[in-house]
Amino acid sequence: MKWIKERDALIAQTMAFVQSVTGKGKRDTHHPPERATTAFAVTTEIVTVRAVAVEAEPPAAVSPPEPPAAVSPPEPPPLAQPHPVQVPPPRTSDVRSEMQARIANFRKHQERFEREREEYCAATFARLRAETRDASPHPPAGK
Repeated sequence: MKWIKERDALIAQTMAFVQSVTGKGKRDTHHPPERATTAFAVTTEIVTVRAVAVEAEPPAAVSPPEPPAAVSPPEPPPLAQPHPVQVPPPRTSDVRSEMQARIANFRKHQERFEREREEYCAATFARLRAETRDASPHPPAGK
């Protein structure tokens, strides 16, 4: 536990030096400053968003209203059909195209290595079969 005391002393000396350089008030140089414990409250709020239709053209000139013959509740104006939002196609970046080129190049190398292994294996087996076919029979074991 000696290292903990040495660490605390070093921290205290460093803090004292910083305070002397910055000109702030003197603090206790024998003990490091205590850490303040802070509790944070996390709140979550759910917000409901309602779409509102916006007319593209301004309304026509309005004539002065005529007195109503009979009082009836006003009808809400018909809502304009909202236009679908045009989403631009995703941009293809240089990083993406470079990654695709590297992957294609890697696959070509892997296919070439696979092909070379198959050719080597086939050639080795063909050579071994030819050698076993052409080999002379073993002499009989005996004296």
